[in-house]
Amino acid sequence: MKKKIVSILLSVTMAGMLLAGCGSSAAPQAQAPAEGGDAPAAESAPADAAEADAAADAAADTGAAAGGDNTLTVWAWDQNFNIYSINEAAKIYQRENPDFKLEVEEVSWDDLQTKLGTILGAGNYDQLPDIMLMQDFAFRKYAMQYPDMFTDITNSGIDFSQFAAGKLSASTVDGKNLGIPFDNGAEIACYRSDLLEEAGYTVDDLTNISWTDFNRIGEDVLKKTGYSLFSTQAGSADIIMQMMQSAGASIWNDDGTPNIANNATLKTCMETYKMLFDSGVMATANSWDEYIATFTSGKTLGTINGCWILASVQSAEDQSGKWSMTNMPSLAGVNGATNYSNQGGSSWFITSNCKNVELASDFFAKTFAGSVELYETILPTAGALSTWTPAGDSDVYAQPSEFFGGQAIFKDITDYASKVPQWDMGVYYTEANTALATAVTNVVNGGNIDEELQTAEDTVNFDMGN
Repeated sequence: MKKKIVSILLSVTMAGMLLAGCGSSAAPQAQAPAEGGDAPAAESAPADAAEADAAADAAADTGAAAGGDNTLTVWAWDQNFNIYSINEAAKIYQRENPDFKLEVEEVSWDDLQTKLGTILGAGNYDQLPDIMLMQDFAFRKYAMQYPDMFTDITNSGIDFSQFAAGKLSASTVDGKNLGIPFDNGAEIACYRSDLLEEAGYTVDDLTNISWTDFNRIGEDVLKKTGYSLFSTQAGSADIIMQMMQSAGASIWNDDGTPNIANNATLKTCMETYKMLFDSGVMATANSWDEYIATFTSGKTLGTINGCWILASVQSAEDQSGKWSMTNMPSLAGVNGATNYSNQGGSSWFITSNCKNVELASDFFAKTFAGSVELYETILPTAGALSTWTPAGDSDVYAQPSEFFGGQAIFKDITDYASKVPQWDMGVYYTEANTALATAVTNVVNGGNIDEELQTAEDTVNFDMGN
């Protein structure tokens, strides 16, 4: 995961020198050839169809040998999660393919979207990497507007039937598999057990409760310790979206138009957000790095986010044994409200510019879609909860976590993930999230909730061209 959804505003650093262009064509391709480069021209035409097929196979092999050096380029974000995971996959693949190399460029999600806007707008597909990570919530819009930027890998040899159906749908369009599912973002709430105990509470007091009760406890904890229970990034509506999904409530009508202005559940989410903000139970941070610092070294004793946040929580090694994990609060008084949601989740994509689709497909088939060992490696360190079902049978998922005081956190997360309500993110998720971020910012500064939701709906309708 993942996640995620999340705008990851980490500094852009190079994990390897990027090979900016993987192919030779500047124009979009419907699908890159499976064997790599263009075939050399034949000196004379084959006498029959059988000879033609043989000549084509030989030419493809020659092109692959001439154009490929077993190196794939990657764009991804988050050194502790996504980049770490794909580098571990490369190590496993290199055992049988010692000449294989990945060259990974760390690109934050915000920067990646900016890059894509420039590249796709100009039609310069040769600037795409071989492999790219993409947030699940954004994929469908890109697939709808730029269908030729992805390689159809339905018949690539990857067994897609082994991925969770709900996750697989995020990267499937018209029955075609365009991506390799990676993490999911099952919602978790992590708290410093030692600081809770100072205020007379345990994590059990924050389990299976409503946001109203959560706020009441949080006010008491804040008074006694000076610590807020959790934080969020200012100017973001992610927690609003998480609350909505926890109740299975959509921000879209059946015809795809926005359902924002008169959405009773969404109004409750906005009221809940303002309550948490006004009480100080929820702190806010101005950047992603500042957000991480609030719970690793600041004055916030917890975080509520997708399970991919574990990598950041566990980066504070000196706090090992002092953390506990549980589910998120639920919306009080809302029909269908649960304590489970999802934030983020991402998938890997082979771009249409990849010069060696066969190599990229084989890499994924033997790692993210074929290696239990990979998930056993990245799960404890990064918290990358697999959506590849064979990995779920590993004993690693049941192992106690020393960092979380012996709690079998991955077993619990798997349980949480199974209880997340189904939710339609919609094609225009990003536009809706942005509009709601503006609305919630205005609300905490004194704006009227009904008026702000109407403005948000009008904004999304405009963005959609309605």
